[in-house]
Amino acid sequence: MSSRIFQNVIIQMKDAVDRTIGVVDEQGFVVASSELAMIGSRLDDFHLYEFDGTERPVATGTRTFCALYSPGAKFDYAAFTEGTDALSRTICAIAAVAFNEAKNNYEEKHNKAAFIKPGDVYVRAKELHFVTDEPRVVLLVRQVENPDVASVETIQRIFPDKQKDFVLNINETDIVLVKSLPNANCPEEILKAARSIEKTLMEELGIKTVIGVSTNARHLRELADKYKEAQVAIDVGRVFESDKTIINYESLGLGRIIYQLPTTLCEMFLNEVFKKNPIETLDEDTLETINKFFENNLNVSETSRKLYVHRNTLVYRLEKIKKMTGLDLREFDHAIVFKVAMMVKMYLDSLNGTKF
Repeated sequence: MSSRIFQNVIIQMKDAVDRTIGVVDEQGFVVASSELAMIGSRLDDFHLYEFDGTERPVATGTRTFCALYSPGAKFDYAAFTEGTDALSRTICAIAAVAFNEAKNNYEEKHNKAAFIKPGDVYVRAKELHFVTDEPRVVLLVRQVENPDVASVETIQRIFPDKQKDFVLNINETDIVLVKSLPNANCPEEILKAARSIEKTLMEELGIKTVIGVSTNARHLRELADKYKEAQVAIDVGRVFESDKTIINYESLGLGRIIYQLPTTLCEMFLNEVFKKNPIETLDEDTLETINKFFENNLNVSETSRKLYVHRNTLVYRLEKIKKMTGLDLREFDHAIVFKVAMMVKMYLDSLNGTKF
């Protein structure tokens, strides 16, 4: 909770109140005050104040305290006013209401729960008169290097229309953009938005990002599921498409299925496929040959050209792979099994923190 929020309230109240007001934390340190010199100091009479779970003003020592509301009746902050008379108690109670309102608004703006819970989003949208059934997409922006709090304001500046686009701070590294889609059938618009975020954060703040993109939401109540899709896009992309910085949930394909499989099932599959020799016996040169062969759609001539080897050399290597694994990659069915097996191995290695 930023002390600036409390201080802004105090600045607005200062001229209307003829005595010192402020806020202390749970240890009695002043975090905001109409007397700036008090900020950072500890109030001597704070230890006399006992929080009883209510929000009523309590006079103690030379001051009056009033706890600010906190979920679960947990004490975090208290408003204070110089003096212990009836007027001091009134001023303290009024100040506490103002501080609570500012505190709640701040937490609502920055609390990811308000976004993750679809009911909260729906109710909030009704209050602010947002269109609830307009097509939208969720972009999860993850800062992978040098995260900066200024990233939120930067993205808000790129998408300033707050009646259509939401920008929410999830945690230190993650920011969510809920982007309105005037044309729901235009994926180029989504990609353009993601590239704009990526480029701006890099150029202005030097921040590298990975951006997960959900499928389109037709209604605000679907946003929680779309947020999860964007998360999955980043998590799955980290395993199977680590070279990409913008990952669309719809393009995950087989990787999305493998990511949801139990590890025991994955291990059983690998043992069944590689009965002759485990996949770990394949060296880096052999794996490079296999990857190039897949990249070139099982075309021997094109693969040999890309590897700068003679066609017969590539055929020899493929025969060697067949002897080692029992799978002939020139046969479509065998190639599919091998490709899936490689992806399963990549998934298991990612869980173990190793690299295949």
